[in-house]
Amino acid sequence: MSISNLYSDLRPRAFVIAYQMLGSVSEAEDAVQEAFLRIHQTLQRDEQIESPQAYLTTVVTRIAVDHLRSARARREHYVGEWLPEPLATGSLPAEQAEMADSLSLAFLVLLESLTPRQRAAFLLREVFEYPYAEVARIVGTDVDSARHLVARARNQVRQRRSRYHASRRRRDELARRFFAAAEHGDLPALEKLLADEVTLYVDGGGKAPALMRPVSGLLRVARSLVGATSALAARGMRVVTTDVNGQPGAVTVDADGRLIGVLGLDVAGDRIRAIHFVANPDKLRHLERAGRGFHAPSP
Repeated sequence: MSISNLYSDLRPRAFVIAYQMLGSVSEAEDAVQEAFLRIHQTLQRDEQIESPQAYLTTVVTRIAVDHLRSARARREHYVGEWLPEPLATGSLPAEQAEMADSLSLAFLVLLESLTPRQRAAFLLREVFEYPYAEVARIVGTDVDSARHLVARARNQVRQRRSRYHASRRRRDELARRFFAAAEHGDLPALEKLLADEVTLYVDGGGKAPALMRPVSGLLRVARSLVGATSALAARGMRVVTTDVNGQPGAVTVDADGRLIGVLGLDVAGDRIRAIHFVANPDKLRHLERAGRGFHAPSP
């Protein structure tokens, strides 16, 4: 099989692995490109690759682990709250749609609590369902150590992840009511949709107006949302609903349709438990490059 055919067939899965590891579209793309370059160099040396997919998964994962270690150091100096780069795709490809929950901004933020090797082992086992022997080979350890890495990661994730899941239909309905209430400044309606412990996270990276710290609590978050929506409307900006990382969300656009920010909702049961808003322009460039159409509908 030619390298171009391998790229077409294997790139989507490799990108998802890298993106879930790094929380960055640009870094994930770099990791995938580097991995395919290594495959190309291996084939040029007439070396055999028994399973291109296994080889690519191994290389991408190890590259991502190395990148994540250096990224952690950079994020210590990040201005304000750090959030992943969003995927505001409207609809996901088939393979990505099947793992929409593990692509959510909330889940990616949760993974930040894991070490790079824990994150790799956990994703390979729990999301992609690799056997422990394969997980051990990819992360470069023995089976017992791989089991330990996964167990530690699983415990941390379970402690912080909600046990109450909502159906896609329920999430969409809650999102529709949420955005309607925010648009109309309906504080009581918003309060009915938010969990008591709801938290609002905003990532401006020091390059866009943003909260320096998360806002928590039903009343504080509801008031912040109403105030922010009113301020956006006064500046001629509009909110357009769309899927964000496979979950209900929205993009904020100016009068010319230029992207200003991306918002994702984390729905648990019948309440919204977290809101993530990415306004750092550096984290939105990939969406602009892709030519996403975020023009608001005419009134």
